Amino acid sequence: MSEQPVTPPAIEDIAPEDTASGAKARQLLGMKGAQAGETSIWKIRLQLMKPITWIPLIWGVVCGAAASGGYEWRFDHVLIAAACMLMSGPLLTGYTQTINDYYDREIDAINEPYRPIPSGAISLSQVQAQIWVLLLAGIAIAFGLDRWANHDFPIITALAIGGSFVSYIYSAPPLKLKQNGWLGNYALGASYIALPWWAGQALFGQLSWTIVVVTLVYSLAGLGIAVVNDFKSVEGDRALGLKSLPVSFGIQTASWICVLMIDLFQLAAAGYLVAIGQNLYAAILVLLIIPQITFQDMYFLRDPLGNDVKYQASAQPFLVLGMLVTALAIGHSTVATVF
Repeated sequence: MSEQPVTPPAIEDIAPEDTASGAKARQLLGMKGAQAGETSIWKIRLQLMKPITWIPLIWGVVCGAAASGGYEWRFDHVLIAAACMLMSGPLLTGYTQTINDYYDREIDAINEPYRPIPSGAISLSQVQAQIWVLLLAGIAIAFGLDRWANHDFPIITALAIGGSFVSYIYSAPPLKLKQNGWLGNYALGASYIALPWWAGQALFGQLSWTIVVVTLVYSLAGLGIAVVNDFKSVEGDRALGLKSLPVSFGIQTASWICVLMIDLFQLAAAGYLVAIGQNLYAAILVLLIIPQITFQDMYFLRDPLGNDVKYQASAQPFLVLGMLVTALAIGHSTVATVF
């Protein structure tokens, strides 16, 4: 694995117990830089589900609800929105991450040997049981959400099943979409942006083909975010023949592809907001892109291997805020059209 450059003073300033506790926290959240040694089976199961990856899906539900124009701050709406977040985040994203670890155990043995499966902390049969429990629970909640919304066609259930199928073919042979840098990363980006957005919007309003197209275009920015995650796995991907963008194009070229995808398709979303008459929201979205570009230059383009985590922590908040701005603009436009 590539090592992140750390200056000696930074190491000296960190007490050993702080380093150990930080590694344990990263381990539970599913972040880079963890350590092996966890013995609690429930913490190991949580580590497989990578809680850090739930946040974009939960946020996507928020954006869909905002874009629907039908969400109200009432107890039942809050409760149902929380159920949709549970389905999208801990359950179905947890399923996605667990099945990915299951099929990536050989790659993880090279890139992240401290992960639960390559380290031997959990058996394959236990992992398989976890996959089924998370999948079935997520689909069951989706069906309940459709019943609450009185959908004639169970659209949220269909989204849950379709998204789960995409997760499966992303990780599992023979298709294993992640072997193709473009297709795999787009599938990941759409799953993180479009799918939870659709679920939130269908839950509280109407999901139109226009919104489907807009969010799929926005997901091309998510493709750029997905590419960031490939930089930590370059050695294992290259060894096992996976054609991630950093492997196919080289580190520097892939880093430029990554940032351009993120910025250009957010600008395209701003253009759409201008087209529907939401100029103020479009201006706010453009202003949120500016600090992203700054952090891209400061961190990612200069050292994508060493600064990938630092870049995501500093720049991605502006991306997700931009998503919410776009959703609020669409919701405002929807309400204005109705009245």
